[in-house]
Amino acid sequence: MAIKVRDFEVRLTRNKEERRMVRALRYAVFCEEEGAGTTEEQRALREEYDAFDRFADYMAVFHNGKIVGTYRIIDRNAAEKMGGFYTESEYNISKIKKVAGNIAEMSRACVDINYRENALVMRMLWAGLAEYVMRRKIVVLFGVASFVGTKPAKSAQAISYLYYNHLTPPHLRATIALEKLPENIDPRMTKMNILPEVFVDPDDARKQMTPLIKGYLSLGATFGKGVFIDNAFNSYDVFVTLQTKDINAAYQKHYFGREDALEGMDVDIRDGAIKTLGKIVLSPVTVPIKLVRTFFDFMLREDAADAEFVEESEKENDEDAE
Repeated sequence: MAIKVRDFEVRLTRNKEERRMVRALRYAVFCEEEGAGTTEEQRALREEYDAFDRFADYMAVFHNGKIVGTYRIIDRNAAEKMGGFYTESEYNISKIKKVAGNIAEMSRACVDINYRENALVMRMLWAGLAEYVMRRKIVVLFGVASFVGTKPAKSAQAISYLYYNHLTPPHLRATIALEKLPENIDPRMTKMNILPEVFVDPDDARKQMTPLIKGYLSLGATFGKGVFIDNAFNSYDVFVTLQTKDINAAYQKHYFGREDALEGMDVDIRDGAIKTLGKIVLSPVTVPIKLVRTFFDFMLREDAADAEFVEESEKENDEDAE
């Protein structure tokens, strides 16, 4: 499904040229703007990519023929083709992989520098991601969210706040893979409780958070244990986990009439069962279109009145493996 809001559209890329445009945007943001390391080939192509792009899906926001926002998505099937998920180069995600049903990793989220003042592009990316979750029946979304630089202490308030208030429950918690750290990184730098809890100020913490991390929190995300310092990408990362049943209380109230509608609906590690209300989110084929539209109304907020939903045929998605 493609979602259109006025002259913006969000959908999966359909061909090699659109995928190239995604990688070009990533190069502009991550390499030129934020200082990520590049190879000679990447500089020549002006594209950012790695081995995990081969079988990944690209969610993209288009504006006047230009891609202005993107997410890379790798579900369980794609990860099996590539021998694992990107996040396994930084974190132990064995508990997440034990969940029965489909899981998906979200990474390389970025928005064109000229489209960041209005949150529409990011909201459209999330709406597109939500449609992907429903269509692919994703039980758990996960990935890393990055801060620019290599010194986590500069974000001590934000990281400590996440540690004390939003750690993922133990049965799904990702943990730092210390053996994957660069040799010059002291393992003690991966600790999230940089400050004692009494010194953590929620307002200061939010000021240090990136817009993406704030957005994840608003959707009910929790965070794994440990900060990974990626010298090559000039970033330090925190691990994000979002169960599809953990929807923001405002959405629950809007959709189900009360803020605690999904309380107690945890993922069942034994059989991956999706409880009754969870099926409403994960089964768009059997759910009345009115309820599905309500979901996107929440995601798109004030722009929902202008939204159009266009079903795509399989022939439209003609991209070949690269």
